[in-house]
Amino acid sequence: MDRHDGERGPGPRYVPEDSLKSPRFTGIPTFARLPNVRTTEDVDLAVVGVPFDTGVSFRPGGRFGPNAIRSASVLIRGVNPVLEVEPFQVLSCVDYGDVAIIPGYIERSYEVIEREVAPLVEKGVVPLLLGGDHSVTLPHLRATRSIGPVAVIDFDAHTDAWNLFYGEKYNHGTWMRRAIEEKLVDVEHSIEVGLRGSVYAPEDWTILDKELHLAYTPTHEILRRDLGATVEMIRERVGERPTFISFDIDVVDPGFAPGTGTPEAGGLTSFQALEILRGLQGINFVGFDLVEVIPAYDPAGQTATLAANLAFEMISLVALRRLAAQRAETAVSGAIRS
Repeated sequence: MDRHDGERGPGPRYVPEDSLKSPRFTGIPTFARLPNVRTTEDVDLAVVGVPFDTGVSFRPGGRFGPNAIRSASVLIRGVNPVLEVEPFQVLSCVDYGDVAIIPGYIERSYEVIEREVAPLVEKGVVPLLLGGDHSVTLPHLRATRSIGPVAVIDFDAHTDAWNLFYGEKYNHGTWMRRAIEEKLVDVEHSIEVGLRGSVYAPEDWTILDKELHLAYTPTHEILRRDLGATVEMIRERVGERPTFISFDIDVVDPGFAPGTGTPEAGGLTSFQALEILRGLQGINFVGFDLVEVIPAYDPAGQTATLAANLAFEMISLVALRRLAAQRAETAVSGAIRS
């Protein structure tokens, strides 16, 4: 049975340190105080740092994002009261550490990232990757080749679908186009959520559906309707396909998330971003990444705190699907016995 929906084999269960027994400010910061273990045995979900920011076009500093998110995440507790789940009691989770990227060399770093992440996917472990700039999503998607083209939900203020940046193919503004060209994306079931800001040409948004066959919904439309309508749009688009979320923190308004590389005014609030994520229950998520957090522009740590909580919601979504699969299996077994 697929590890994303199936049973756990024998072995230890990896859970966070109990913050009621040891202070959060002690020890080496890992995500949510999970054990730093580099294994795929008895692991359902692995948090992986990807401290790479060579692909940026404006502000650098995303290489320090994973550590900032980890530090903020020590405040995460075990229960998600909104989704009514205890994800770390359902899933065996680890902090897998960082990918040893090669600063200044984007294509060589892509090779390293894919090489590190692909074995997780192949073993049925859900990777949750902390960037890093958005260029790293391309090797993340390359690592899902064993699953096939995946539906991508891209939360982002920008399309990241330009053909070239400064004459270069690989950049944080080109990853989506490259991923589509490499047939890594199930475009008919993918969507970009939260576009806003000025653009280079009138067709910069419309090219998504007209040329790339990719759905999109800009921020101003999201805010003019009920959040539930956006959730339903996303759910209908991806259906039951294996799905990957890429979450660029700049989809959130800089008033709530200033620590990012290309801020745009007029974005989602932190609450709205969390609510949309929470609405995506039941989707077959096979991977996540959370990118573009830059602590140098995050004086109070609010961006890193939001990123940590968004990651916790992602883990909760995986846990909810696991619970639903277990309940369905129990119901079937009970029907057979009766």
